[in-house]
Amino acid sequence: DVLYGFKDEGLRLAIDDFGTGYSSLSRLRYMPVDVLKIDRTFVREVHTDPQSASMVSAIIALANNLGMEPLAEGIETEDEWRFLADRGCPFGQGFYFSRPIPAEQVTAMHRRAGLHVIEGGLAI
Repeated sequence: DVLYGFKDEGLRLAIDDFGTGYSSLSRLRYMPVDVLKIDRTFVREVHTDPQSASMVSAIIALANNLGMEPLAEGIETEDEWRFLADRGCPFGQGFYFSRPIPAEQVTAMHRRAGLHVIEGGLAI
């Protein structure tokens, strides 16, 4: 009920580090989740371990089939990003895109790219 309350308030919900630790598939289908984040432990081995490649492909398909957005964590190479994008994962994060930077730099980058920036609850 708490998660549905968050959704009612307009918040988007994500499951982090999916595939590691405690994540129950039986509960996943009933959760109001928007984003399924694929853990880096799977992403880093997509080109060296066929089982990791299969797992990542299956997680992407699962997310898409359940109406969630798959997001891969820890992308470090163009080959990893291409593998993920080719399988239907449109979102990613990791050093391939950028090292961690202060929020002010992110805002400046978005402005230079002509993207909307939200500050203090107002879209600029």
